[in-house]
Amino acid sequence: MTHRKPHGSGAKGPDELRRQIEETRGQLGDTVAQLVGRADVKGRALARAADLRDKAGAMTVQLRVGAAQAGHGVQGRAARAGRLMQDHAVRAGHGAQGGMAKAGHLVQERAGQGGHALQDRTLRAGRTARSDTRVPRPVRSALGAASRHPRPALLLCAAGAAVLGAAVIWRRVDRRS
Repeated sequence: MTHRKPHGSGAKGPDELRRQIEETRGQLGDTVAQLVGRADVKGRALARAADLRDKAGAMTVQLRVGAAQAGHGVQGRAARAGRLMQDHAVRAGHGAQGGMAKAGHLVQERAGQGGHALQDRTLRAGRTARSDTRVPRPVRSALGAASRHPRPALLLCAAGAAVLGAAVIWRRVDRRS
């Protein structure tokens, strides 16, 4: 703070004394200003609040930037995961489609084989029935016409099977009622 001069070292003249007085007044003014600053609790509190507000604003900006970066990172990872899942689903779908196509071809092939075998048996049975004398003549002539014109015969058989199926279903429905 201030240096005090020991007693006995006085001013050597009136100009020196005025200079010392001015110097002492300046030092007293600084000391009073420091004491007023320490006593001004409200002013110090306002200054501290302003500092804290500035720090909070800076932290808010940092948090927002960090949250935005984290959000972008999560969004990127979610997009990559979505694309990966889509790729897996496409591969699985193609695999299933290939398997189903193979199964469909196999069923179609076996149905064709079964159909041909049934057709052969039917033709043999028809030939046997036409040549068998135990079969009545009207049935033999109908079988001959069916073998010469197979489409109408197939349509008649399909219609008969449909009528027979409908009758069976109708009878079952009547029994439940």
